[in-house]
Amino acid sequence: MRLTQCHNYADFRKLAKSRLPSPIFDYIDGAADDEITYRRNSQSYDEVDLVPNVLAGVENVNMETEVMGQKLALPFYCAPTALQRLFHHEGERAVAKAASKHNTMFGVSSLATVTVENIAKITNGPKLFQFYFHKDRGLNDALLNRAKDAKFNVLALTVDTITGGNRERDLRSGFTSPPKLTLDSILSFALHPMWAWNFYTKEKFDMPHLSGYVTEGTNLAVSVGEYFSTMLDQSMNWDDAEKLCAQWDGEFALKGIMSVEDAKRAVDIGCTGIMVSNHGGRQLDGSRAPFDQLAEICDAVGDKIDVICEGGIQRGTHVLKALSVGAKCCSIGRYYLYALAAAGEAGVKRALNQLRLEIERDMKLMGVTKIDQLDRSNIRYR
Repeated sequence: MRLTQCHNYADFRKLAKSRLPSPIFDYIDGAADDEITYRRNSQSYDEVDLVPNVLAGVENVNMETEVMGQKLALPFYCAPTALQRLFHHEGERAVAKAASKHNTMFGVSSLATVTVENIAKITNGPKLFQFYFHKDRGLNDALLNRAKDAKFNVLALTVDTITGGNRERDLRSGFTSPPKLTLDSILSFALHPMWAWNFYTKEKFDMPHLSGYVTEGTNLAVSVGEYFSTMLDQSMNWDDAEKLCAQWDGEFALKGIMSVEDAKRAVDIGCTGIMVSNHGGRQLDGSRAPFDQLAEICDAVGDKIDVICEGGIQRGTHVLKALSVGAKCCSIGRYYLYALAAAGEAGVKRALNQLRLEIERDMKLMGVTKIDQLDRSNIRYR
């Protein structure tokens, strides 16, 4: 299978699976426990139907939106995800270039494999830094100051990783960062020599934001679940989030909000955005899907704060349904990670363009020319 044969989410996933050793692929692809919530994240969009209008004069479509003060040419952006140079040696650099080409926002993780300073040199476009609240307060201060000095536009505190989810695929494969060879995984690594060549001959794998503070994940191999459970501060509370918001003194979001009560608290502490998200089904299995929760959260706080829908988006129609319910924007993760693994920067550019074309076509078929014309009058719940 070639990149030119990738026309949708499933195609990029299939190509990524063929290019990656199975422990690396399963890290992207897997989720918690029985992966019920992971599957529900996408299935939830099937419970709502779109109601199109016709004869609307849709020759020119404008997909622009503004979220947390950032003007985006597309109603979706690339969510921050960790460890990207495990999936392709270009890593975050490739995603930053692709997002910049499409004039949308790119999120960089605390556990990124390329620095915020490097990303800032690659793109002048809108950038979000995802913040993990570590036990080491010196590390927390360093992360915030580096993002601020690199002129990142938005800080997003992840609030749903207070402990690691039970990611059983990773336990079975022995996945760690950095990866280590085991009796179970060595054959898969051997069968993917191009991945191994790039990983071992290119720039040394590192999580540079953590350098000098922790060895776990960089020099000492650990699972992501173990990292969350041991390195992050489980005492983090609303006071800590409010202090961080004040310390950042700019566009600030909480990533991982799923209840109306928490959405209201986010408004109270001064947030300008929230990501309705369950971490891609990778934390609490059996929890609600973001799209299922979206309507009640938008009804409660949608006029006070920017609501982003994050999770399970595989189609342009999924984006339109979330926007119709009340989200200001959507974010994608696995969609572009599969494309990154499949073909680096070219893969991510193709994936973003495919989703852009779907949204443009679907807007025309819906009879709308601007994002703000989408509302609940054009959807029906089954």
